[in-house]
Amino acid sequence: MPRLTVVLSLFLLFAVTGMAQSSHLTGSIADTLEKRSLGNGSVLLLRPVDSILIGHTRTTANGHFQLTVPPGHYIILVTYPSYADYVDTLFIKDSGNVTLPPIGMVLKSKLLETVVVSGNKGAVRIKGDTTEFNADSFRTQAGASVEDLLKKLPGIQVDKNGKITAQGEAIKKVLVDGEEFFGDDPTLVTQNLRADMVDKVQVYDKKSDQATFTGIDDGQREKTINLKLKNDKKMGYFGRLTAGAGTDGYYDEQLMANYFKKKEKIAAYGILSNTGKTGLNWNERDSYGQSILGSADVDQSTGFISIESTGIDDDLDNWSGRFEGQGSPSVKTGGLHFNNKWADDNVSVNGNYKFMQLNVAGTSNTNTETILPDTLFYNNQTQKFKNQITRHTLDGTYEVKFDSSSSLKVQATGGTDHKTTFNNYSSEYLASDSSLVNRNDRTTTTAGDKQVLNSYMIWRKKLAKVGRTLSVTVRENYTDDKSTGFLNSDTRFFHDGQQYNDSLVDQQKDYHTVTTLIDSRAVYTEPLSKTSFVAGNYGVVINNSRSNRDSYNKGSGTNKYSLLDSLYSNDYRYNVFTQRGGLAYTLIKKKFRFSAGSDIGFSQFNQRDLVADTSGQRHFINWYPTASATYSFTNMRRISLSYNGGTNQPSVTQIQPILTNENPLNITIGNPALKPKFQNRISVFFNDYKVLTDRGIWANLSYTFTPNDISNSVTVDPGTGKQVNQFVNVNGNYRASAYLSYSFKWPKPDLHFEFWSSANRNSNVSFVNGLSNRALSGSYSAGTGINKSKDKKYDIGVRFYGTYTESRSSINNGISTNYWTYEIQPEGNLFLPLKFQIHADADISLRQKTPVFSTNNNVALVNAWIGKKFLKNDALLIKVSVNDLLNQNIGFNRTVNSNFISQNTYNTIKRYGMLSVVWNFTKAGTPMPQQRF
Repeated sequence: MPRLTVVLSLFLLFAVTGMAQSSHLTGSIADTLEKRSLGNGSVLLLRPVDSILIGHTRTTANGHFQLTVPPGHYIILVTYPSYADYVDTLFIKDSGNVTLPPIGMVLKSKLLETVVVSGNKGAVRIKGDTTEFNADSFRTQAGASVEDLLKKLPGIQVDKNGKITAQGEAIKKVLVDGEEFFGDDPTLVTQNLRADMVDKVQVYDKKSDQATFTGIDDGQREKTINLKLKNDKKMGYFGRLTAGAGTDGYYDEQLMANYFKKKEKIAAYGILSNTGKTGLNWNERDSYGQSILGSADVDQSTGFISIESTGIDDDLDNWSGRFEGQGSPSVKTGGLHFNNKWADDNVSVNGNYKFMQLNVAGTSNTNTETILPDTLFYNNQTQKFKNQITRHTLDGTYEVKFDSSSSLKVQATGGTDHKTTFNNYSSEYLASDSSLVNRNDRTTTTAGDKQVLNSYMIWRKKLAKVGRTLSVTVRENYTDDKSTGFLNSDTRFFHDGQQYNDSLVDQQKDYHTVTTLIDSRAVYTEPLSKTSFVAGNYGVVINNSRSNRDSYNKGSGTNKYSLLDSLYSNDYRYNVFTQRGGLAYTLIKKKFRFSAGSDIGFSQFNQRDLVADTSGQRHFINWYPTASATYSFTNMRRISLSYNGGTNQPSVTQIQPILTNENPLNITIGNPALKPKFQNRISVFFNDYKVLTDRGIWANLSYTFTPNDISNSVTVDPGTGKQVNQFVNVNGNYRASAYLSYSFKWPKPDLHFEFWSSANRNSNVSFVNGLSNRALSGSYSAGTGINKSKDKKYDIGVRFYGTYTESRSSINNGISTNYWTYEIQPEGNLFLPLKFQIHADADISLRQKTPVFSTNNNVALVNAWIGKKFLKNDALLIKVSVNDLLNQNIGFNRTVNSNFISQNTYNTIKRYGMLSVVWNFTKAGTPMPQQRF
């Protein structure tokens, strides 16, 4: 009993003390225009550091309120139906009575007529796995493009080539109102649509149609941006016309015209340019279903390490068909787009046609250090190239909803390529004491045609019981690739400075590869309760390939290539038949979502060498496990964990038993005994955003490890420098990555800050001269960005980041590569009287020298222009610009393979001046009625 008395006494003492130190806050709210008191309004006091609720009350009938709180800093938030939220900071210095001035509330409909209230809508919203940015919360200047807007959004970076990275991942598609809009070249959208047309920018992982319908994660994801247009921008026509003529023969002519009428969108574009700015980045590797096994991206501006586990080029033509910064490009490209919806949105059509003719010519120099267990070799190579491609693509999507329970979606894409290439190489191979080992001069030419037809169909049906569904998908990919080329090579071998052998190759090469893929799958879901269900699936995959590669030597006494060289010729069929089925379970709660399952596949390999008249059959059991869990702490804070595993079959190029001598010093042998590789990926994602303080955090971690990965075994002859490569299966390959972004706004000076960091760690196993070799590499980056703008006055910002790169190879631990690179990217606009504008931007690259990378490759790329705007809404801009003002542009990248380190420099677009006219034309129609739900 005495103890209870003491406890109660202490409690009363602390309560009285707390009351004595508290303040009584009073105030009132009323309509600003009508001076009418607003009863039953909500008044909240929040702690600024973490937005935790400290106090809450409702206003009385006459609009008054009272709160009792201790002294301190607070955010006061007042809300009332149909009125814009009132947000302000509040500091209560001493205890006692504090009376606030009357708070005026403004109707949302009148919001644009007053500047009394701020914060009516959060700059960022997080809805499930979608991050949504309110475009009007990020100020851009008149005439700014979507790309200018994206550069201001936290967690999003746009590089000098227009490549977009969001939350640490590359953006694969940019949609407009959820529809494809020339979607395989995001720059066509981001550089040609105006920022003031955009209402919302949504960033999310786009799942497959079947995963979206069934709720079962199949591991197919694409980081996607969707631009939701403002209601009044969906009627009428608009576009941008650019005409530019420059010094040294540079030109840039662009037109994009759009006509929107309700849900109908018609668009066309055309580009004639040799500035390398746009229209060059069709992602045909994605569209045509190609991939590079075991590769990592290289940032050519910073010299990040690129890791290639295979690292073998076995074709005369290894040009991707795109301009990737090397050489001087000229492009003629154009396209048409149409999409519409009918019958209450139950029927929709989307179609695109595109044409491109691209020419790229240039030179490059590559210095390579080859690491062997007991020595080093150095190779110095110069290259001249001249390539051209003419491409046509046509794609369409048709979707129909038969009723509320069933729908059908059909997609088709077809395209043709005609490509010609010319490459001339000169190289020297030096021993560790710099003595000459070999010298090679080589010329390759090719002319080829590729035809592609891809199609996809999904039928979805909701059955009578809620949660019971049936869906069927069928996917088809067909590629027919033919090419003819010539190889002329002269290799001279040296010992003690004296030539002792000369090897000549003069051959015609005929290649023909046909691949056909048919992938079908049916999925059935059955509810177990209101919050859980199970799904079963079964599918069949047919993947057939035929590769015919013939090499011909000249006949005796003739210039005709009539003698088949059987050593470098082969006709091979590689067919894979797979049956696949599995089960998955999903649980969906208010804040928690979980799913897990696995498929099992039975694959049969049928391999036949038509030249040797041999065949073989192999069988494999494949697993496809998947699991994911998501927990939402609040609407603005979420964490998710996912795992996906899957089997990938070897390609016909890797498995075909043929020697390739396109580079006679680098011979490749196919490996018909290759096994499928199994890739595992674990990822964690976290995001948190606070509306009142405009603070955001985005973070992700991922770890990928691949048993039975496909790498290469290289045998180097120290006497001649010749290499023989073969694809092999290895264990121990992994890639780990992490990303963190922290952004906030400093309200008083109206400054936006962003800090980000990333880390990548790679392990790639191979064999060098019969010894196992593990190449470990990593890159670690950190950066910051700051931006400030004032309408029609200035818009300035700067981004800075540094990267530390390291690599070493286990076959020679005494050799390692470690260096720093730094990027500084300031950008600014100054708006002068009489509608004059000055713009300047820079990309300053500072690269540390190393024993291998000893040349100075520091670059300061400075671009600037001065212009004057005319017409209503500043629609016309006439400007004089200078590209690469200091004439320092150097093409540059660094690469680390399993046992070599190389640095490549190349010619690219140089300094030029240009006079340009930019006209943003528009004519709005009658806005669509805004729908409210």
